[in-house]
Amino acid sequence: KRVSPTMGMKPPPGAVVLFDGSTGEHFHGAKITEDGFLEQGVKSKQEFGSHTIHLEFRTPYKPKARGQGRGNSGLYMQGRYETQILDSFGLAGKHNECGGIYSVKDSDENMCFPPLTWQTFDVDFTAAKFEGGKKIAHARMTVKLNGVVIHHDVEVPKSTAASPKKEGPEPGFVYIQDHGNPVRLRNIWVLPK
Repeated sequence: KRVSPTMGMKPPPGAVVLFDGSTGEHFHGAKITEDGFLEQGVKSKQEFGSHTIHLEFRTPYKPKARGQGRGNSGLYMQGRYETQILDSFGLAGKHNECGGIYSVKDSDENMCFPPLTWQTFDVDFTAAKFEGGKKIAHARMTVKLNGVVIHHDVEVPKSTAASPKKEGPEPGFVYIQDHGNPVRLRNIWVLPK
């Protein structure tokens, strides 16, 4: 079975560890399962500007579900820009499938592993720039799904659909969406830039 080369990646010096299995204290709404994983539907207490984030996730096995019913969640940078979490194993890699920048861009390739397999996101995020209340540069992100670059320095011109925070100059929280599906999370850290 394939394993992401960034699986279990340790936080570098200067990183903020949001979840290491020991406590949910860095998130609002944190629930930890009996086996020590974080449940979806959390928002970090700390806010970030430009940063790199590492997150490990596992989608449920829902063989009868279709489309957005298959392990749906999402990782939002600053609560504004979503990379989709979904069981999209064997699908096309569209913007609303795993790794897609939701409502903005399809993945360059579908690197989604099968459900119940631990997977990794490594996102290098550059916040939008504002001057005198006016946006002068869009947010940008490079996204690795399971160690493979699926978006290289992509411009994200607006906050993505259903984001909990409007675009603006101030930092934002890490948000992991709750879509009613049991997505599990572990080893989450952020390195501010």
